[in-house]
Amino acid sequence: MTSTRNAGGSGIRSRRILVTAAAALVAVVGVSALSGFHRELREIDPRGADTASELSGTIAQVGIRTFDAPDGIRVDEDLEYGVQDDGTVLTLDVCRPSAVAAAFAADDDERLPAVVSIHGGSWARGDKANADWRNVCMWLASEGFVAASVNYRLVPDVRFPAAIDDVSLAVEWLREPEQLERFDLDPARIGAFGGSAGGNLAALLGTRGEGPLDTGSRVAAVAEISGPVGLTTAELEGDGASTWLQGIVAEYLGCEAGAGDDACPQATDASPATFADPSDPPFFVGHADAEVIPLQQSRRFVANLADAGVPAELAVSTGAEHSIGILDESMRIRVAAFLHAQLG
Repeated sequence: MTSTRNAGGSGIRSRRILVTAAAALVAVVGVSALSGFHRELREIDPRGADTASELSGTIAQVGIRTFDAPDGIRVDEDLEYGVQDDGTVLTLDVCRPSAVAAAFAADDDERLPAVVSIHGGSWARGDKANADWRNVCMWLASEGFVAASVNYRLVPDVRFPAAIDDVSLAVEWLREPEQLERFDLDPARIGAFGGSAGGNLAALLGTRGEGPLDTGSRVAAVAEISGPVGLTTAELEGDGASTWLQGIVAEYLGCEAGAGDDACPQATDASPATFADPSDPPFFVGHADAEVIPLQQSRRFVANLADAGVPAELAVSTGAEHSIGILDESMRIRVAAFLHAQLG
């Protein structure tokens, strides 16, 4: 693996220089003179140990931990893809196929497909570069995709819809001419992959908006695993969701746990099936039959997609592993085959 820390044009390093310069200016002209336009910039704080993935308590080599990255994968770390109105600096890591693989694609005069990779962690923790999600990024790159592993704002600092706004911005960033040239990307072949809370966000990327899949934040394919995709109280209670899961969802939405849907209308907007229409991309949905997210969540979502005219495939594995804990070799083969079929 070749790894570099790169600020990507106007990256974190330059932002820190900007903050330092602003602080010096404050000392000269006074805080009151700047109060009308100065914005404090800050990075996402994954809170120490919480950078671990949703598999942090699993000792066994399961799921994505069974993947060994080949030599030559190139990783560009901490590229800034935007700054939100609250001053949060948003970053992502890009994992690219080896130079040999990229050169082979270039010989075919074909730009590369990309996949936005979205970590899990109950919308409240996790990080793009923890060991497990870095392995996801490198696995996608080994399959020939340019993988963009994103960080997004977390609960309790923000609530819905901040996270989906962030990952949508990441897709738009990839479509900027500078990034298309930099990574040799095909703007019409950008997909999304996510697990757990990241699965919910990947699914929302797929269904929010309508029309062509090659502009803005639209994506051409979605693969999600173990996503909590039906967040209304009626769906969660009907699926037998645990009190623990209902509490996590309530925190994410900024609602009281168990509040009725009338009292928490954002639950509908945070549920991907709400926006499904025939213009949406094909979906691959993976789930384990005895895991913490009720299987009925994925079953109903796939049925909702089909009803809306959206191609959708459900893959159910046996056991209680969750999210990228079920991304073992057999599941990786299925997900990669789906992504290759949809993105090339």
